[in-house]
Amino acid sequence: MNTNEAINRLLSSKVSWLEPDSSNDDIAICSRIRLARNIAGIPFPIAADSTRRAEVRSAIEEASGNSDCLGKPEMFFKMNDISPLHRKLLLERRLISSELSGAPDGSALVVANDESSSIMINEEDHLRIQVLHPGLDLEQSWLQINRIDDCLSEHLPFAWDPQLGYLTSCPTNVGTGIRASVMLHLPGLIISGQIEAAMHGIRTLGLAVRGIYGEGTENHGGLFQISNQSTLGESELMIIERLDTVIRQLITHEKNARAMMLENNKFVLLNLVGRAYGKLRHSFILSIAEALSSLSALRLGVDLKMFSSLNIRAINDLFIEVNPAHLLMTAGKPLNETEQDIKRAEVVRETLRKLETEAKP
Repeated sequence: MNTNEAINRLLSSKVSWLEPDSSNDDIAICSRIRLARNIAGIPFPIAADSTRRAEVRSAIEEASGNSDCLGKPEMFFKMNDISPLHRKLLLERRLISSELSGAPDGSALVVANDESSSIMINEEDHLRIQVLHPGLDLEQSWLQINRIDDCLSEHLPFAWDPQLGYLTSCPTNVGTGIRASVMLHLPGLIISGQIEAAMHGIRTLGLAVRGIYGEGTENHGGLFQISNQSTLGESELMIIERLDTVIRQLITHEKNARAMMLENNKFVLLNLVGRAYGKLRHSFILSIAEALSSLSALRLGVDLKMFSSLNIRAINDLFIEVNPAHLLMTAGKPLNETEQDIKRAEVVRETLRKLETEAKP
């Protein structure tokens, strides 16, 4: 399919990694694993000229296209052939990094049809293989990405050192080249004032805390991305198991914070959720910050069974749909900031109205 067809396909599809499917899906939104790989004998992207970058892109496109590594059919995007708006759309769906969005010639993206797996080409490394699964599911994410890695290695000679492991552009990725992360929704810890202490504890364990779009991004909507930092000296399974243990502890803290609020400050919590619902259901202008903050509170209310007409999947989808590129693509025309805020409020109102209508007997 061509680029426009692929973009329209993405826009008309629900994000697969937002589908709740586990006992912890009220708190753990999704799990992601990335593997950094480079092709032996070719300079890293930062040191390669446009000819070598194009050579890398062609080799990876051929390797993925002539195999079932990601599954067929798949979508392919050359970054310099798509508009800034389309790049932003890919970023909002967590398919690319901000670095790839602004990368020079030779950068590209290969995406499986269900968006669960993808390959960023010529970002910081020649390949950044990615797998996304709903909920807390690092084990299955690892099994899937390991299969993809093995499959690609049959077609591409990865740069490898017997002592160091996989060679990468950034020294912190040398070794396994793995970056595992889990996106968590932690409104209980935020409202109870425990979030700073919790995040400090996470960092002292050698883990990183980032916004949902990676390093340097803010934690909007009560969403936090927790990931490993070191990749050298530990096996992939050791890294994943250590992260999984910490995430489960953090989930327990969040559940306890929610339980304490229900027991000791029930009406404060009800008021917070009710006001958020009122703003989302009846506002005609919504900024991105207002929308994400209110959606966070509303999602907490849905988690705590305060609404019979709403469901987690619909609220999860709104976290994506209220972002600028999705709004502009849905509108089908340019919108200034105020017009985006109006469109955002319309999208949210209509979604909640539809859910209420469908829930009526």
